[in-house]
Amino acid sequence: MAALALGYVGLGAMGGRVVKRLLDAGYTVTGYNRTRSKAQWLIDAGMRWADSPREVAEASDIIFTMVTNTAALEAVVKGDSGLLNGLGAGQVYVDMSTVSPAKSREIANMVQQRGAQMLDAPVSGSVVTLEQGQLSMMVGGERESFDRVLPVLRDIAPRVNYVGEHGLAVLMKIAVNLNLQVQITALYEALFLAEKGGIPRETALQVLLDSVIASPSLKYRAPFVLKEPEEAWFNVNMMQKDMVLALEMGRELNVPLPTTSVSNELLSAARAQGLEQHDFAIVYKVIARMAGLSE
Repeated sequence: MAALALGYVGLGAMGGRVVKRLLDAGYTVTGYNRTRSKAQWLIDAGMRWADSPREVAEASDIIFTMVTNTAALEAVVKGDSGLLNGLGAGQVYVDMSTVSPAKSREIANMVQQRGAQMLDAPVSGSVVTLEQGQLSMMVGGERESFDRVLPVLRDIAPRVNYVGEHGLAVLMKIAVNLNLQVQITALYEALFLAEKGGIPRETALQVLLDSVIASPSLKYRAPFVLKEPEEAWFNVNMMQKDMVLALEMGRELNVPLPTTSVSNELLSAARAQGLEQHDFAIVYKVIARMAGLSE
């Protein structure tokens, strides 16, 4: 499989690290990012540069994208320089973005009209789990295309689950991500209840993370209440985008999402307080302020 030519569009914090894993695995990778300077470290590591998503598609057997939202996905797919114009028979396009399931299915139909196949394949994890080789991935689309690219996908994430037809993987990712925000909100409520009752914050946090409630996500993100990372892993705006997608799907599918709604309002409060570029764990400041505690 290493002889396959891979392409990657969207070289941000996660996408760039995915490309580095693929380069380290011996693949030839052609990449594009809106800001070339952010991709220089990958070019130095052996990635081939393309001047547009279309050029990436023209140079590759399998093309990946990972961009911020639905609008960004449409921007790299459509238009004269979009990757759609570079696709042809036999190629597989794998979108790793978290976007509207309906829009993902719409793009899949456009890809099929070009003779290619599309998979939606978002991942669950952070920059830490990616660097440690512990990502999980969910995939939707044609089973034949999934089976074909599975060896490459496993070089990105060791745990890969096929969930069904086009659009179902992004729906699954939305379900996963709403849980991240709900979990961290509940953790901080517990933390500040203990702190206001007289238990030091550091002690209470350690007890919570040693208890049965400590998911992998909480273990690596909850300590941000003591020390924030220099660069947000997944900022408030990005998380709120996913929460809004979840609420939209809840209305469409008649599934009540009460804790998602409340957690989303805390993200709105964080944005109102100028915290939108911080990691979504910054809601601890919102809750601490509400509780009358030191941030």
